[in-house]
Amino acid sequence: MPVDPSKVVAIDVHVHAEVSCHDPEDPVMAKFFDAASAYFKADRKRPTIPETIAYYREQNIAFCLFTVDCESGIGAKRVSNYEIAELAAQHDDIVIPFASIDPRKGKYGAREARDLIENYGVKGFKFHGIMQDCHPADRVAYPIYEVIAEYALPTIFHTGHSGMGTGMRGGGGVRLKYGQPMLIDDVAVDFPDMKVILAHPGWPWTDESLSMALHKDNVFIDLSGWSPKYFPKQVIQYANTQLKHKMLFGSDFPLIRPDKWLAAAQEAGFREEVLPLIMKDNAVRVLGLA
Repeated sequence: MPVDPSKVVAIDVHVHAEVSCHDPEDPVMAKFFDAASAYFKADRKRPTIPETIAYYREQNIAFCLFTVDCESGIGAKRVSNYEIAELAAQHDDIVIPFASIDPRKGKYGAREARDLIENYGVKGFKFHGIMQDCHPADRVAYPIYEVIAEYALPTIFHTGHSGMGTGMRGGGGVRLKYGQPMLIDDVAVDFPDMKVILAHPGWPWTDESLSMALHKDNVFIDLSGWSPKYFPKQVIQYANTQLKHKMLFGSDFPLIRPDKWLAAAQEAGFREEVLPLIMKDNAVRVLGLA
């Protein structure tokens, strides 16, 4: 049974699957997990996908679940998109499966995207230019985007600073420049039927994200990766006014727990009538759950 929005209290559009049920933790990714855990002051132990599902079911929060395919960028083996999709299918009343495909896989990646959509029920895709070491508008990724746009599915693009690599020697070799939101503007223009979700408040380029969401009907912002108590004031300002239908709740679990995010959001200055839009209603529309 697909997610019934009336039966959940919120929809979290930004949840990571970082531990495979079949494969051991990748040693390259382990170093990034060590650094990210220290940066976020979070538990180093990563939950399994079944543990994540059980946690969100207990919270009565539906969620989008994905890995990050950065096999070319940093040489770390990804958690399988197929594993995520198959587990999500067993819990489709609360899990919305997203996939991640390294943009450098190009046409071969486009084949995987089509298979995941047509045969495994994947509902969206996640890209992380910093970890994938790829400009979001690099034409190598366009065959993948073309498939996603054909099915009018949403994409989530990492923007802003990255906790992944923070504190590591040379930032773990990853480049923050690929997190600049304006780099995604070409993608939003070239694929107007593809909903583009800019993940995180986008610091230090927050205003770029706000401008893009204001300018383009297919651009949205998820507010994951930060506690709302630390949001730049302009995020709250625009969420309460011109962008109240463009902001989505995302936590960045397991590094940030949704219950803590939602509690902080109650005190962050969002208008009472805006919070339900952020928590659930906007995601219902963007994800096509209505």
